[in-house]
Amino acid sequence: MRSVRPEDATTAARIRDAAIARFGAHGYAGTSLREVAADVGVSAGLVIHHYGSKESLRRACDDWLVQELMGEKDRLGEASVAATIREWLDDPARFGTSIAYLAVMLADGSPGADRLFDLLLAETGAMLERGVADGSMNASSDPDLRALLITAYGLAPLLLRAQFARVLGAPLDSPAVVRRMTLPTLEFYTEGLYADTRLLDAARDAIAAASDAHAPESRRADPAPRVRSDKGPGNPVQDPDPPVEDSARE
Repeated sequence: MRSVRPEDATTAARIRDAAIARFGAHGYAGTSLREVAADVGVSAGLVIHHYGSKESLRRACDDWLVQELMGEKDRLGEASVAATIREWLDDPARFGTSIAYLAVMLADGSPGADRLFDLLLAETGAMLERGVADGSMNASSDPDLRALLITAYGLAPLLLRAQFARVLGAPLDSPAVVRRMTLPTLEFYTEGLYADTRLLDAARDAIAAASDAHAPESRRADPAPRVRSDKGPGNPVQDPDPPVEDSARE
């Protein structure tokens, strides 16, 4: 986590930042308000005064952190994209506390973890909608599902950070790992994986066929119309007329 900005250097902000660090290091259940207060040098009563309860403090940490992280992503829409990326590469450790918080709090199996995930999902969906609207991103056949997949893809390194560090030989917030991951990640989102649309086209055809097969009889495509023979009676090569539907006899 970056140092507290001058305009944000209030007691409430310092309590919030201390809580993010504590929760990320020891988990929600393993952290007390007294410990957070001690880290800031205030009383536990003052923490309650600002946030009301431990759960409310957690929610405030979630809300602020998600907005901070999404704000960093939104900066890529500014003119100086290269400068923004350079800032990330020069000081990736500033996100270390944030990474720890998200990794621990998303995995604790509580309703709070569900709420945090839902916040990230909603913000991701909104970001994608803005991208489609301004033409910087392609539209999707299922925007909600795409938002879910993008959210999961973004969180995977956090939830599997020990495995990433083991394979890559350094923590996620180390300069070497951040540099190594930057281009392949952007290549994946920008250029995709497959060189042509064969698999996508085949999937569309298969899904359409499966949907038609499971549709009610009344919604299925009608077979080719049965045309009655126009050959006159007594013609030796007369084709048998197709059966007349009961409804046609009426």
